[in-house]
Amino acid sequence: MSRLLLAVSVCCWSFCGTGEIRAGDGSEPAFVRVSPRDPHYFELSNGRPYIPIGLNMIAPPGGNVTRAMAQMEDWMRGLSSNGGNFIRLWLSQDFFDVEHAASGVYDEEKAQRIDAVLALARKYDIRVKMTLEHFRHLGDGRQEWAGRPIYHVSRGGPARDIVDFFANPAAREQFRRKLDWYAKRYGDDPAVFAWELWNEFDAVGEMWQPEAWRPGGIALDWTQEMLCALHQRFPKNMAVQSLGSFDHQSRMEVYRAFCLLPDNGFAQVHRYLDLGAKLDVCHGPVDVLAADAVQTLLSFDCGKPVVLAESGAVEPGHSGPFKLYAQDLAGIILHDILFTPFFAGAAGTGQCWHWDSYVARNNLWHHFGRFAKLVGDLDPSAEHFRPVRIEHPRLRIYALAGPRLLLAWCRDKENTWQTELAERKQPERLTDVSIELPANLAPAGAARIRIYDLWTDEWSDGRIDGGRLALPPFTRSIVFRIER
Repeated sequence: MSRLLLAVSVCCWSFCGTGEIRAGDGSEPAFVRVSPRDPHYFELSNGRPYIPIGLNMIAPPGGNVTRAMAQMEDWMRGLSSNGGNFIRLWLSQDFFDVEHAASGVYDEEKAQRIDAVLALARKYDIRVKMTLEHFRHLGDGRQEWAGRPIYHVSRGGPARDIVDFFANPAAREQFRRKLDWYAKRYGDDPAVFAWELWNEFDAVGEMWQPEAWRPGGIALDWTQEMLCALHQRFPKNMAVQSLGSFDHQSRMEVYRAFCLLPDNGFAQVHRYLDLGAKLDVCHGPVDVLAADAVQTLLSFDCGKPVVLAESGAVEPGHSGPFKLYAQDLAGIILHDILFTPFFAGAAGTGQCWHWDSYVARNNLWHHFGRFAKLVGDLDPSAEHFRPVRIEHPRLRIYALAGPRLLLAWCRDKENTWQTELAERKQPERLTDVSIELPANLAPAGAARIRIYDLWTDEWSDGRIDGGRLALPPFTRSIVFRIER
């Protein structure tokens, strides 16, 4: 263990800023929870709003531990300095995997790497979603990264095959013992946003079949049992499960059953720009595919926050990162992933994948800062926002309407990943654009109107004349805010 890693691993709780983790100063640490004021949003246990702004940051590159942790800190610093407050970690990724040598044997040195990341999270005011597992087979599958042979009976494990791992009582008991080990080390840690059982559980074995998610089905049964086990061991943290990319109509009923699980803390969805996907919506504009995913989950009426928990762009069939990322130096894909979900009714930003090969490589951290600046004084639970759409010939306008505030994000329909990245057309500078506000959304009297150009980072005042709001010249997208 290097001196750097040992130094970072010191676990003294202290958080300033929005995170409000405290220890040693007499104050209570604040945990993230579903808001009792409005279950579509999160808040802290002290009642202050919490809007997750972040991305997947699964693990640093392997090899030298000191360099890997320095890279992790560099990413987290880049996110935090731009207002980000959330990452997702895979505890089962090789760099952090405490159970790699044998089933039921846990590696203290690997655990100290997890300790170190949580210490960085406290330093940089970031909450962490802790994903426990991601494997899909016990060594007999074609994806080497998704194998877990130590759980096979031939290696001293509890299961004969992947289905047996979930059905076998002995295997379930061993999984609970692993939860016990994590709970002893990380129980009641306010730096933890939530505990996630599995990455894309329906990509494992038979878990993709709709009958597996019906009453008595193995996926539903195992998930219910282990969500309950998480709640027992981590009563102050949220617990959740995840499913694979919503890219085929057949996933609709599985997602519905998953979202309606009472012990599933919030409803989350994965969806990518993927030209190999069966759903046409996954081929088009990123804002459209993101909004559709969020609105579909909202339509299930599960009474929980909705989160676009994985998104980005991939080569057909998830065969690799999108080749046009190299062209996206402006970050239009990331921009749409961040902003669309929140304005479509989600509880926070969409959470991009490819944190290393896209976001960090293209130095796109400032997009998080623009979102953070926009929502810095918002309390969504107090506003009781309802997502609405405002029709416009040139813009797709996603709006959040509350009794006091109307917040709207306007996206140029004619600027997409296809036009700007594939066809290399520069975004048009839009001028003389005005919006006719619907009567039920227009302010009845005097109102303060502010307009935020997300690409120049400039605010300006606006005014309504004859029921129309004039926008200043802009490219790609712009936000207006009406305080009524």
